[in-house]
Amino acid sequence: MAERGKLPLIAQWPVYRQITGADRRGLGAAASSRRTRELTPRTATADRVVKSVCPYCAVGCAQNVYVQDGRVTQIEGDPDSPVSRGRLCPKGSASLQLTTGGARQYQVLYRRPGGTKWEYLGLDTAMDMIADRVIESRRKGWQWEHQGKRTRRTMGIASLGGATLDNEENYLMKKLFTALGAVQIENQARI
Repeated sequence: MAERGKLPLIAQWPVYRQITGADRRGLGAAASSRRTRELTPRTATADRVVKSVCPYCAVGCAQNVYVQDGRVTQIEGDPDSPVSRGRLCPKGSASLQLTTGGARQYQVLYRRPGGTKWEYLGLDTAMDMIADRVIESRRKGWQWEHQGKRTRRTMGIASLGGATLDNEENYLMKKLFTALGAVQIENQARI
């Protein structure tokens, strides 16, 4: 027998509440428990919400990134987005792991040509290597003229942007590659 003031054990069962109560479809009170009512959303303690775009495919689903004490604590679909209306695919839903996952790398990994193992490089060293290779590719592919016409271009560098880049990022990429003399600049979204 139940104690005075407490519900009998069967009355705590959601199916019983659904059958005997007004919530016959089990969409509200019948499906709610005391534990459910005491829960708070993972996003309730966030200091701020940053708008972002899912980095995976060309759809461009919007995300709300919840930040607390300078750390990303949750990433969810943005219901204000006309593209995804708050929905994310499984990969987009798991994008929190990109920022907080235990497998995330925080150092530059490099495998030498012909090498079989990865080695760690300092960021400054890696950036210098990239800059040297861009300069060398530009120099090797440089054309002052082509078929008797002045071109002043490089055919050694090309860029293919993705649809997850926003207009500002695409603008900066276009300016950078044009300044390098590249003419093969494309974006799958045609922004």
